[in-house]
Amino acid sequence: MPHAQQHQPETGLTVTTVQLNHTAVYASDRHLSAEFLAAILGLQVGAPFGPFLPVDIGNGVTLDYYEKRDEPIQSQHYAFLVPEVQFDAMISRLEAVGVTYYADPSHTDAGRINHLFGGRGAYFEDPDGHNMEIMTRPYVRP
Repeated sequence: MPHAQQHQPETGLTVTTVQLNHTAVYASDRHLSAEFLAAILGLQVGAPFGPFLPVDIGNGVTLDYYEKRDEPIQSQHYAFLVPEVQFDAMISRLEAVGVTYYADPSHTDAGRINHLFGGRGAYFEDPDGHNMEIMTRPYVRP
C-alpha cells in the first residue's frame, strides 16, 4: 500500500502521520466551559468558528466547545500534559475558583496530587462534569 500524504493548501502543511487535530467537547454553556478550562490551563479562548468555541491546546490540537442543551452531557475524560513549571499555578487557579482537585481519577483523594511516573498530576471536574486531568509526565505504557 503506498504511503499517502495529504496536502493542506491553506497552510502549505504536508501531513505524513495521523494526528489528532480537534475534537468536540459538549457543554451546556460553551462560553462558560471554554473560559473555565482556558483560565485553569493559562490559555486563551479563540474566536467562534460556526457553532464551536475553540481552545487551542498549543500542540496543534483544538478543543471545540459545542453547546448541547437538549440532553444531559455525557462525562468524558481529557488529559493534558502540562509543563512542570506551570503545574503549581494551575493548582492555585483551581483553588482560587473553589474547584476541588483529586489525586485519583475516581475523585476519592481530595485536595491531593499524585506523583505518577515521577511527575505530578491531578484530576478535576469542569462545569459539565468532564473529568479533566493535568499531568507533568506522560504515562509509561507497556
